[in-house]
Amino acid sequence: MMKVGLIGCGAIGTALARMIEAGEAGDVEVVWVYDLRRDCSQRLASGLSSRPKILNDAAEIYRDRSAELVVEAASQGAVRDYSLGIISSGKDLLILSVGALSDKNFLDELRAEAKRLGRKIYIPSGAVIGIDGVKSLSLRKVQEVRLITRKPPSAFRGNEYLKKKKIKLTGLRAPKIIFTGPALEAVKAFPASVNVAATLSLAGVGFDRTMVTIIADPRIRRNIHEIRARGESGELIAKSINVPFPESPRTSYLAALSAARTLRNLGETIKVGT
Repeated sequence: MMKVGLIGCGAIGTALARMIEAGEAGDVEVVWVYDLRRDCSQRLASGLSSRPKILNDAAEIYRDRSAELVVEAASQGAVRDYSLGIISSGKDLLILSVGALSDKNFLDELRAEAKRLGRKIYIPSGAVIGIDGVKSLSLRKVQEVRLITRKPPSAFRGNEYLKKKKIKLTGLRAPKIIFTGPALEAVKAFPASVNVAATLSLAGVGFDRTMVTIIADPRIRRNIHEIRARGESGELIAKSINVPFPESPRTSYLAALSAARTLRNLGETIKVGT
């Protein structure tokens, strides 16, 4: 039985914890939970039959010896605040808020510490398909990697980038391109919406060369991600049409399922996929 700790007790963290409890993530048990909002931690812990411990601060996370792996399901800020300490304390780490890794200096520091201590950092494929193909394609020369994301306007509610650019989506009747540029800029402008851009960048040609187009589309009710990659070894086109997470429309349901599947993979004898 693999024992894990969970940072982030919001919609995604709660869904993942419940999937773990139901056995969908394999032989895994949540032994502790942590959230800056203690009421969220208490609500999640009380709803699990395993009754995980509620941690109070980062120091407890680092001191803990009961969990061998920590799952981050909180925010890019949580990744920046806790990741190095988690790795340094001898635990493996699974990251959902992948956009935090767009900071090259931070990524290099995290990678070096994990290598020094022999720890692992896991990044689920998330809400997109085709990551295996992009990883393989990138072993040879790649001319282009592009992500085209379409979401309902409601998924971008409260976005600071749109406010700054004075882009209004209220009453939108036709699809509107609200961003075009490299993934490095996309993950900063839309931190709650395009973690898939970060995952794709890490799998392929990096944050500067991975191009992203984001479209607010009032005609759709699902999040649509399309990957187009072209290189020396061929061309890849992959499209996913995802049901939005009920409690968090900015996120695709597949993202939580992908995290559970990643945990399950760790305990399987036969590994399928790149």
